[in-house]
Amino acid sequence: MQTYTVSDLLRKEPSVFQSVDIKGWVRTYRANRFIALNDGSTINNIQCVVDFEKFDEALLKRITTGAAIHITGDLVESQGKGQKVEIQVTKLEILGDANPETYPIQPKKHSFEFLREQAHLRTRTNTFSAVMRLRSSLSFAIHKYFNDNGFYYMHTPIITGSDAEGAGEMFRVSNLDAKNPPLNDDGHIDYTQDFFGKETNLTVSGQLEAETYAMSLGKVYTFGPTFRAENSNTSRHLAEFWMIEPEVAFMDLAGNMDLAEDFLKSVLKHILEHNREDLDFLDTRLQNEEKTKPQAERSDMNLIEKLKFVTENNFMRLSYTEAIDILRNCKPNKKKKFNYIINEWGADLQSEHERFLVEKHFKCPVILFDYPANIKAFYMRLNDDGKTVRAMDILFPGIGEIVGGAQREERLEVLKQKMAAIDIPEEDLWWYLDLRKYGTAVHSGFGLGFERLVMFATGMGNIRDVIPFPRTPQNAEF
Repeated sequence: MQTYTVSDLLRKEPSVFQSVDIKGWVRTYRANRFIALNDGSTINNIQCVVDFEKFDEALLKRITTGAAIHITGDLVESQGKGQKVEIQVTKLEILGDANPETYPIQPKKHSFEFLREQAHLRTRTNTFSAVMRLRSSLSFAIHKYFNDNGFYYMHTPIITGSDAEGAGEMFRVSNLDAKNPPLNDDGHIDYTQDFFGKETNLTVSGQLEAETYAMSLGKVYTFGPTFRAENSNTSRHLAEFWMIEPEVAFMDLAGNMDLAEDFLKSVLKHILEHNREDLDFLDTRLQNEEKTKPQAERSDMNLIEKLKFVTENNFMRLSYTEAIDILRNCKPNKKKKFNYIINEWGADLQSEHERFLVEKHFKCPVILFDYPANIKAFYMRLNDDGKTVRAMDILFPGIGEIVGGAQREERLEVLKQKMAAIDIPEEDLWWYLDLRKYGTAVHSGFGLGFERLVMFATGMGNIRDVIPFPRTPQNAEF
């Protein structure tokens, strides 16, 4: 007999089947009669009705929350409210017991902090099963978008000898003896004796390597793990996270903005069309959470409204300079309501400024471009004014910056000068400079932190709750 999923059965009419076969985990078992069964295929449970007189009492006692069971029965029209069909159980097998005295995910409200300590089991809750199904769906939509638009998927190195961001906050990769490493004449660790013959780290970005392939294949993208050794415990930082980074040859900043806007709208439309049950559940969860906040801290939009705010609006595009003028003259700035007051050109915008532009001033997503060169990375193309670069950031409601990108500096001498100014040796990036020697051309790309996107799409407030096993300072459990 074919084994169906809960999702399959809840879509069927009761007259379709004579008998059905299903396996899953018990969410609840009440009145020695009603089993709420879930197999992860949907946020909804299917009710399985047991006639306790037909089954051994010892078997029924093993039906506890968390137990894995195999049920055969008749799919019939439900007699209760809330579901169209239910299963009248004719055969029941316990596949795996769950001791009710020790099983941690009981049918009650658990804090997210507690569930992070049970990350191996937390997807058995409605919230985390919904989040992870949405994460999976977004991953599929990302690959589909790039495949449909002629991009080639590139696996960039996880171990690297370069620091794309110039941040210096990287995890070292070494097989030297930690207690007694070899030293050179200066008393420093001699990395020429290390596995790779030089100092290497876990990558912070695949962008530089992706540029090399864009300059031969035309359109490429990376979607892989990246790492930051930043000692931060905020709700927006992880030590290990995933990045989406497309790079396109012969594309300028305007084309880059077009690509990013179309990409974001496409992947968010996908989940609105294919994951509505999970989104509706998370929307209700978020609205209930908002009610507990002070009025001034509540969002003006629910989750579905935020997603449609992106998919149904054109993104406003304006320069950093124009944004500074707006912010400098706005009421929150003049009345010193901002935590960071905008006084002059060159300020690094904070989330409160970005959200004001999106949520209050323009009431649509915003793309800022032409940022001050001294607050952006060395590889961004310098404008003719000598003080701004062809950078762009995309700003979303509730979250601020979600995408950062730029037209890349394609001029060899200009790139050399920028590297020298921040002490990046040319020999460290000789291959990157080669791209400017042999067939250089205008090219652009952007980066999107995948977990930041999942946070936006699910309404979750902590980045630790949108990745299966979060890696943070002092935490590498599981």
